[in-house]
Parts: sequence; structure tokens; C-alpha cells
Amino acid sequence: MWLNDTIGFVPKNSWAIDPFGYSPTMAYLLRRMGFENMLIQRTHYELKKELAWNKNLEYIWRQSWDAEETTDIFVHMMPFYSYDIPHTCGPEPAICCQFDFARTHGFSYEFCPWGKHPVETTQENVQERALKLLDQYRKKSTLYRTNTLLVPLGDDFRYVSVEEAEAQFRNYQMMFDYINSNPSLNTEAKFGTLDDYFQTLREEADRINYSLPREIGSGQVVGFPSLSGDFFTYADRQQDYWSGYYVSRPFFKAVDRVLEQTLRASEMLMAFLLGYCQRAQCEKLPTGYAYKLTAARRNLALFQHHDGVTGTAKDHVVLDYGTRMHTSLQDLQIFMSKAIEVLLGIRQEKSDQTPAQFDPEQMRSKYDALPVHRTISVREGTVQSVVLFNPLEQTREEIVMVVVNTPEVTVLDSNWTCVQSQVSPELQHDKSKIFTGRHRVHWKASVPALGLQTYYITNGFVGCEKAKLAKLKFFSNLSTIQCPAPYACSKVEGDVVEIESRHQTLTFDVKHGLLQKVIQKKGPQNVVAEEMGLYSSSGGAYLFLPDGDAQPIVQSGGHLVISEGPLMQEVYSYPKTEWDKTPISHSTRIYNGGNTIQEFLIEKEYHVDLLGRDFNDRELIVRYKTDVDNKRIFYSDLNGFQMSRRETYDKIPLQGNYYPMPSLAFMQGSNGQRFSVHSRQSLGAASLKEGWLEIMLDRRLVRDDGRGLGQGVMDNRVMNVVFHILLESNISSTSNPVSNPHPLVPSLLSHCVGAHLNYPLHAFIAKKPQEISVQTQLRSFSPLAAPFPCDLHIVSFKVPRPSKYSQQQLGDPRFVLMLHRRNWDSSYCWKARSQCTSVADEPVNLFNMFKGLAVLNARATSLNLLHEDTDILGYREQFGDVAQEGRVNIPPMEIQTYKLELRPHQ
Repeated sequence: MWLNDTIGFVPKNSWAIDPFGYSPTMAYLLRRMGFENMLIQRTHYELKKELAWNKNLEYIWRQSWDAEETTDIFVHMMPFYSYDIPHTCGPEPAICCQFDFARTHGFSYEFCPWGKHPVETTQENVQERALKLLDQYRKKSTLYRTNTLLVPLGDDFRYVSVEEAEAQFRNYQMMFDYINSNPSLNTEAKFGTLDDYFQTLREEADRINYSLPREIGSGQVVGFPSLSGDFFTYADRQQDYWSGYYVSRPFFKAVDRVLEQTLRASEMLMAFLLGYCQRAQCEKLPTGYAYKLTAARRNLALFQHHDGVTGTAKDHVVLDYGTRMHTSLQDLQIFMSKAIEVLLGIRQEKSDQTPAQFDPEQMRSKYDALPVHRTISVREGTVQSVVLFNPLEQTREEIVMVVVNTPEVTVLDSNWTCVQSQVSPELQHDKSKIFTGRHRVHWKASVPALGLQTYYITNGFVGCEKAKLAKLKFFSNLSTIQCPAPYACSKVEGDVVEIESRHQTLTFDVKHGLLQKVIQKKGPQNVVAEEMGLYSSSGGAYLFLPDGDAQPIVQSGGHLVISEGPLMQEVYSYPKTEWDKTPISHSTRIYNGGNTIQEFLIEKEYHVDLLGRDFNDRELIVRYKTDVDNKRIFYSDLNGFQMSRRETYDKIPLQGNYYPMPSLAFMQGSNGQRFSVHSRQSLGAASLKEGWLEIMLDRRLVRDDGRGLGQGVMDNRVMNVVFHILLESNISSTSNPVSNPHPLVPSLLSHCVGAHLNYPLHAFIAKKPQEISVQTQLRSFSPLAAPFPCDLHIVSFKVPRPSKYSQQQLGDPRFVLMLHRRNWDSSYCWKARSQCTSVADEPVNLFNMFKGLAVLNARATSLNLLHEDTDILGYREQFGDVAQEGRVNIPPMEIQTYKLELRPHQ
């Protein structure tokens, strides 16, 4: 969009030579943006060899679910080790390097490491030089099907001066002139763009059919094979697998996702502010924050760089990324605090300069600090408002938590009706002082889809029961734990301790503080033996190079604190390890609350502190050893969008069996038993033995691993990693993971768990308490006419150009709605467990989606909002017809985008 607005250019070719492995999600998104071709480079060297052998380096990339060729996109894979000039003219780098004319005296680039250096092309040597270059071109061309050959000419940090560009151009033009003037060479050589290459190739493919016998091709471009799947894990030579970056700098991988979901929530609030606004006065707040929203989009986009979110940048660059994301998070939270006042009817004609009456419930003191909960001070006789925003498209029933300074509290809903609540002591990861002296209040909230709901925390409200005190149990060999007032405490008896909710019972080994077993009330019991370990390793930011298997670190005799209440039960473990300051402590929580998703999951929170020289060249994992007979096959997601099947092979090293886990990994047994781990940040995962799922949490490496970073990864930050674990049994026949090469898909409940974890409720606390005697009126906001079907997700609802909102032509749609239909496995129970009322088999009507807002002028568009001719995007026919009826019918897995205009009902 920026390119189009700024220089009027709409790209259709993708150039991605440096990401480490590739995801088919990118191919899907590009296709639906109107792109036609892709170029990629970093894929496993053995795979390049295999594809080159059959002349399949150019192929059609098709999505695994697509039976109708609607997602096909043409791909050129570069054939050799690197994208630099020694590895692009042909198969012999020592020769190709002689044709990199910037590696001569007068330029600052290193000379050719093979000993033969470039020489200036002259009339005397042009024949010998040109034929030598052409020989490389010919050899390279045998790896591809067509007579059109692409030879890139460049490298990192090149073309910094006109002289350098001139040196390359002058020499090559001379050789091209020689080649082109000799018909016997049968070659035409010329400079061109990537688009020139793809156009020439497609014209040739139209004339000549290069298909092989019995090959499954595509109607998109005839003559090439179609492939599905992804290109992880990348190896560039020997046993150097690039699986380390899945986990490098995990703190910032987490911040990335917090910024992403905060930006999405802010864009929704801005769309509602402008949609419900009818005069210039109420446009001031959203348009005043437009530039900060744009900056947040850019800071998030910048971090998606292949050396950003990957954790492979230098320390000072990480600091810059982190500071940018932190600044944007602060800006967005201030905007949201003011926006909720407008939508609740509190902030009327104030300017956007007036300070907000609310603070975000969580705050970050600096760019690399963990968020902390703001303490709500509740004096007797006062009431504190808590406003919750639900960024999801279904009504949300959820156990929520805030931190208070006194256990003497009562929770009320927006009608001032009593709400059941529990209070428990707040814990911290410090064995000398486990209790902070503050208290956690839990209650069950209900928040409308995309809406706001207010709750009140009071002290001294007559007529309601106070929050129920949790019962505490301790086990400690290290030192005695003081019982915090006013709780009742007891000692744990025996070697095993249990916590239970309505649906499940969890068993723990007391001496080690580790989970052992999960018993489903209406189903099987599962062994889930938790283990924490450290790899010794010699890799760096990119490479995982373990020296043998991970060694368990938890010894007998740590601290254990068990809190049991009506809504939340928790086992907190500060384990004993050989180090005085343990690198990991953890909490396991289960919840009770009718109609909540949380009833069915197990929440694990790991506090990771891999700081100090004791942990140099160590990589920390958590491992779940289950009794699921998965045959070392598991499934991990790609970009939170689709799943990929992962099988562990003995023929490749341990590090090659590690795979990216952006948000979900699951194993499935022969009887349909599923064990899923949802994560709210990207990490790496493996299933190295039957029934095992391990996830790496952090890594600290002293050395550089020779891939261009020039340093180790020693800037670890203290962080919390949260998983939601789900055990499911299917209720109808299921596919066998061993024989089925296609990826399995999550259940509907699993999708809901992932959405709740990655799009949490946003909580805001009033800055000033009120007197109980002043009971304010009902405060809520519920914009949807009805909740969406459970498998229909709003990817974004926003105003793409907020700063130009008031200048846009009337009738030109200024809002965008992007919808994704999730694909789910119907052999798992969905109605009862996910509290789903409907799924998107029936069309959804855009025209009556919102309360109080008319949707006008709806138009289908591409994902980048630039193409309204939807035929070029590959969608099936009915997508473009939305303007007449407003009916939206999305096939599973598709993402569709609509431009709309919104007006308040008169």
C-alpha cells in the first residue's frame, strides 16, 4: 500500500533470499495479495540436490488443503549454497568469484578466497573471459527446464557507490556484447529485473510444454511440477541445522506477539470510534493518535525482518528493536485507555490531550523488563472500576485476575450484583521471599464480543460475600515458609499431591515439584511426566549444535506451595537444582468456571532466568513424557495459520529433528488421544522419543557460529513462558498419523484455546477510586448484533489510513474487515466443550453485523487492499458478489478481505 501511495507501484514478484527456511503460509498470503511469482534461496542443501537432479527447482507451490489449484504460485529456488556472486553464476565459486568486479583494488570488499581474482575486461581478454562465464551459465542452466536463465549479481551491503555499480556494468556489458555478437554461441545475455525474468520464462513456457510424463502440474503455469509443504529445518552444510534461531532471544519473540495483539485491539477500537462518530469533534481522538498507530505498524513490521524476530541481530540492534516495540506498546495502551472512555460514554467533548481516567492493568517499566500487575488499592468504603476489552469475535466467559493490596474485597458486576470470587497470595520467584505481600483476586467475567464490560472491586460492600480465601499447603526442605495472613496453611503429607477441578485431576511428585499424571473425569488417565533439562552445546544464534542429550536438572527437595480455591487451584514449584539460584521455577494452574474454555486446559507458567556464566553454552528445555503412542510424529504450526506434520528421523542429527513452534504443537496416538501445547510466543519443539514432546525455552551461547552475526547470544532476559496444555480424546474415527502424510488440524476447542491465549482480554483500572455510596450507572459496550460463528476469526478490523480519514472521498470505503475461516477436526467433540453456538457453514451477513452501524458499499479486495478484481487472486467465484447481498461464505482455511463504509444509524 505504501509503495502504491508513494510511487504508484504494485509488486507482483517476491524476492526472499535470506530467511532461514520457508513457510507455505507466505506463498498463500502472497497469492491472495495478487503476487504471481516467488524467488527463494535458503533451503536444505540435500533438498536442492534432489530437486536439481529432476529439474524441479522451479515449481508450483500449492497449499496442502487445496484440491482445486486456487492457491498455486510459481516459485524459483536458487540452486547453490549462497546468494553472493561466487555462488550465483554457476556451480564453481572459484570461477564465479572472478566475475565479481567489486572485489578489485579500489573497493573495500574481501578478495576471492579461492586465490584467483577478477581482472578488468578488455578487447584483448574479452573472448576468454566471456566464454569462461558462459561455461558457468551453461552448467547452471542444466539444473532448470527452460532456456531462460536467471543470474543474480549482488550481495549484502553492495552498490554503495556509483563507481562500484559502474565497474560491474562496464565489465559485464563488454562480455554481453561479445556473446550477443557471436551467433554460434546460441545465447542472448542482457541485464534485467526479476520481473523481466519471470515474464520471459512464462512466455517461453506458453510456447513450449516442459511437463514430464505422469507429472502433476498446474493450470497456472504449464510445464512445472506442483509441490506442497514447507522448508524447515534448514541446513546449509554438513550437520549445521539452523534450529537455534527458533528460540534465540525468546524475550523479544514474546514482546513481538504482545505488540501484535495490542495493535490489533487498538485498530479495532479506532474503527469503532470513527464508525460511531458523526461529527468532527469525536474524530479528534482517533485521528490525533493516527501517526502513533502507523508508527506501531511500522515498528512491528520492522521486527519481522529475518534477523529481527529470529533473534539473530547484534546486541545494539536488539536494543533498538526492543525500544521501538516498547515505545509503541506504551503509545497504544494510552490510546486504548482513552478510547474505552469514549465507547463507555465517559469521555465526551474532551480533547485527546486530556489524560486518561484509566491505566492499563499491566505495565512495563522498560523495554526489556517483564510486565507487572498494577496493584489496586482498595480502602474501606471505596470501589475500584476494572474495564475489560474482549478482542475476540465471540462472547467470552473467563476467569480473570487482578492484584490487590488487601484480601478484604468483594467483586461486583456492572449492575452492582455480587460475583463469586477467590483471593490468594501473590507469589514471586525468590526462594527467600516467596510471597510478595499482595493478593490475587480471581472471578468469572463475561465480556461481549469485541466489547467492553465493567466490574467493581470493593472493600466494605454490605450484602455480598467477600472473596473466598484460598487454602495453602507447603512442602519445603530448603527453609521454612512463613504462612501469610489471613490464610490457613498446612503441610503437605506424603510423596504425591493432587489438585482437582470439575473436569480433571492433576498429580504431582512432591519432592521434585513436577507434574506426573492427568486424570480426566470423563475419560482416560494420562501419564504426563514433566522434566526440565539443559543441553550443553557449541552453537550460536542460528545453529543448534548439542553435545549429546539434555540432562535433567531438578533434584529432590525444593519448595512447593499449593493454593486451592473455588475458581483456581495452583501448584507453585521452586525446584532444587545444583545452582543456588535455579534457572527455572514454575506454576501449574487449573480452573473451575462453568462455560469457560479454561475448565478444560492446564496452564503452565515457567519463570526462566538463564543469566550468569553457570549457564554459558547451555540450552534450557521442558519435556513432557506422555503415554501417547505417537511414533515420534508430531504436528507444529506455521505462522499460527496451518499445521505441518513432523517426523523424527534417526538418519539426521538431533538438531535437524527440531522444528519451529510459533504457537502450537500436538501429538496424536493410535486411539485418537491428543496432547496439545499452545504457546503465546514462538519457540522450537521436538519429539525425540515415543510419547515425548520437548520445547526449548531459552539458550545462552558464548561463541559466534560463523553465519555473519559476529557474536554469541549472551543478552538473556528474565522472562515468563506460558503454555496452555490440552488433552483430548476423539469421539469418532480418526486418521492414522503414521500412514497419513497430510497434516492433521486442531479441534475447534484447540482453536479456541489458542485464540484466548494469543488474544487475551485487555484490562484497565480506574486511576481514582469512588465512594461506594455513589453507584454509577451500567457501563458496557457491545457492538456486534450477534457473536460470530466459532470458526470465523477477525484477523483485523481497521481503518487502513487513519491520518487521511477525513480527507477521503465520501462513498469510498474507509474501513477494512479481514476474516479467516479456521479448519478444524470434526472427530473431536466441539459443541459441549468449546461452548460454541454455531459454525460458519451458513453465510454471515456483513450488512447487519453491527448494532447501530450501517454497513455501506462493501467490496471484496485482496489481502493488501490493492486489487478489487478478485479473479486474479485465485479465490472461488462467489467471493466477489458481496456488494449486493452482503453475504459472506468463506471456505475453510481461506482469508478474505472486504472494504466497507460504516455510518451510525440515524
